[in-house]
Amino acid sequence: MRVTPVPYDPALGAVLDAMSRDDASAARPPTVAALRDSAAAFPLPPVADVIGGRAIDAEERTVPGPAGAPGLDVTVLRPRHPGPAVVPGLYNIHGGGMISGHRHQDTARLADLVEQLGVVAVNVEYRLAPEHPDPAPVEDCYAGLRWMLEHAGELGVDPERVVVMGGSAGGGLSAGVALLARDRGGPAPAGQLLLCPMLDDRNTTVSSHQYAASGTWRRETNILAWRALLGERAGDPAADVSVYAAPARAADLSGLPPAFVEAGSAELFRDEDVAYASRIWAAGGQAELHIWQGAFHGFDVFAPDHEVTRAALAARRSWLRRVLRL
Repeated sequence: MRVTPVPYDPALGAVLDAMSRDDASAARPPTVAALRDSAAAFPLPPVADVIGGRAIDAEERTVPGPAGAPGLDVTVLRPRHPGPAVVPGLYNIHGGGMISGHRHQDTARLADLVEQLGVVAVNVEYRLAPEHPDPAPVEDCYAGLRWMLEHAGELGVDPERVVVMGGSAGGGLSAGVALLARDRGGPAPAGQLLLCPMLDDRNTTVSSHQYAASGTWRRETNILAWRALLGERAGDPAADVSVYAAPARAADLSGLPPAFVEAGSAELFRDEDVAYASRIWAAGGQAELHIWQGAFHGFDVFAPDHEVTRAALAARRSWLRRVLRL
């Protein structure tokens, strides 16, 4: 398919250019090991350093995983001086294509929300493919959500006001968890915050072809990640692929909690994310969709001071206040 990419916002394009100059491995074929090595080259700061002097307490815990699986490491972030006896909660799932990444990469995002909204956040670590292919990642994430909701009283959380959230693979897993909760009869989240979610293993959209050679997450890397998760089934429209692993394959998107769906106009997940929101509407559900002009995948992480990032963060907070009744 011959396509012309949507141009990047000039300032965001300059950020990408600088990142490309600093990453000599970007031109080489991606591998799982290379992605993990690249992440390891930039160690994540300790949680306490990210929190700094803010009135936030952090607790590391290990909670039950799925039946027969190891326990799950989670980080709980809570306001040091909460107001009401119970507050809303956020359950976060990190990105990384389900083949890399770590929960602490999202600590800064969650600490900001805990401070700004007065919520309790639970940040989960899940098993990664290819060592742990589908259904391990989504089942881990669902088990962590069940733990949070079943222990809401202990955490000081209102179980009726918990949003599942994540970016990229974390967004896709959040959508999968919402589908699992619906189909298994709960416990269900009050909303799903899907930031540039990774939803469709088939890679057939226009935008999935537009960013083969540029951006922070490219077509070749996306195909690698889906194959690590699904094996030879990845990309085959006739294959038996779980809708909890690839939520875009779900035939029925009714009965889901309200969704917030966000992507950049200049990233490969744009079209599958727009389609997912549109199909929620078609099923009579609630979805709020934001496509940020000229923005690349993960723009808020790599360009935190850009105007489009400020607008995106404000939109997320507004939706969370409405869904969590703050």
